[in-house]
Amino acid sequence: MTRIDAAGPLWTLSAAALGRRYAAGTASPVTAARACLERAEAVNPTLNALVAVDPEGAERAAAASAARWRAGRPLGPLDGVPLTVKDSLNVAGFATGWGSRLYAGEGTARAVDRDETPVARLRAAGAVILGKTNVPELTVQGYTGNPVHGVTRNPWDPALTPGGSSGGAVAAVASGIGPLALGTDAGGSIRRPASHTGLIGLKPTAGRVPRKGGLPPIMLDLEVVGPMARTVEDLAAAMRVLGAADPDSVAPHGFGPFGREAVPERPMRILHVPAFGTAPVDPEIADSVAEAAGRLAGLGHRVETGRFDAATAITEAWPVLGQAGIAWLMRAHPGRNDDLGPDIRALAEAGAALSAADLFDVQRMALALRRDLAALFAGHDLLMTPAAAALPWRAEDTHPPRIAGVPVGPRGSATFTGFVNAAGCPGISIPCRPSSAGLPIGFQLVAPWGGDETLVAMAAAYEAAHPWRMVWEGKAP
Repeated sequence: MTRIDAAGPLWTLSAAALGRRYAAGTASPVTAARACLERAEAVNPTLNALVAVDPEGAERAAAASAARWRAGRPLGPLDGVPLTVKDSLNVAGFATGWGSRLYAGEGTARAVDRDETPVARLRAAGAVILGKTNVPELTVQGYTGNPVHGVTRNPWDPALTPGGSSGGAVAAVASGIGPLALGTDAGGSIRRPASHTGLIGLKPTAGRVPRKGGLPPIMLDLEVVGPMARTVEDLAAAMRVLGAADPDSVAPHGFGPFGREAVPERPMRILHVPAFGTAPVDPEIADSVAEAAGRLAGLGHRVETGRFDAATAITEAWPVLGQAGIAWLMRAHPGRNDDLGPDIRALAEAGAALSAADLFDVQRMALALRRDLAALFAGHDLLMTPAAAALPWRAEDTHPPRIAGVPVGPRGSATFTGFVNAAGCPGISIPCRPSSAGLPIGFQLVAPWGGDETLVAMAAAYEAAHPWRMVWEGKAP
């Protein structure tokens, strides 16, 4: 089960369970923060999930939360809940290193004086920020490792990667460092890592979570901020804070109502797409996701298996956007290409050689994709795919060399996610049956633009019928 309430150490509890304990007076935000920090001391030397920790700041925030709970005036369900923030988001009092010597190199790292908007919202809701999590350099790769902080490892098997770019975030949540993490997703960077670590991860609709005060936007509004959690209830609680009413949001009235027993308003028409074109998918992933499709049908939804090859073109062209963004970024750092790691330096050089026509071609593909998705959603409510094409691979490698025996490049495992960002639609990764070796697998549901609540309700219904396990319930790191 994922909803552990009374039993086990505090670091194993969900955010909702902690809130219930705080309300009952059987636990305190201070003891919960200390438990999570002690858990971090135990597992982080192996996992390298956290790159910065603020025990004193966490203690102060937890003490303030404890006083509010004692007075019967908590700020909300996340008051006193420990969480971590990805090191590509600005957090007051922390330096933002972005995994690069450009920002975290000797003499260049400086603490910022204000939170980026999503961080500020969580802090205002009483969340206790423990620290910042590791990323690949400039968050443009599908594993997590960089020249400054090194490689992050998967709690389910430390020899393997948790994926990226929110790899440190999911490693923290999956290992018990905190029940929630805040990350970003520009091409699957929340959904794929969540699938590799047995978590729930939401990529919101573009613009659903307002952003101000952050790093240079090398992926423009294709990159969104979203939560990763162990339970759907926790994820929904985070989204109610992150997506609260705001005139700058595409949903000015805020994230919709959501309860623990929420279910979709009606049976969904779901198109299950096992593969895009001829791109390879690990057979164990394909089998597990097909089983999940059957389970959704068993919950009363109409599930059809079909194709959606319209996503293939934008998937193949996706690297162009990252290359162009890095080349643009380097204009602000003239003469510093050598400070980049070799892989990122190659991307910067490729971006500098791009033409306006190259970028226009990707925009044209994105426009065609949106039209094709509109046609798909005219006959279906949701699109279902694997969240990742590969199981977790060696932690030190940027990508798996082969999938299902077929050689693949750096985006080989990311087949199913980038198109969602290009379309601006919401997507969610939901755990399904693990591999024969016990490695997590996730399936992805994609909704039309603005359908975030539908995805969360679907995930809640699936979790209630088919709950997933945490790593400490089986093999611990």
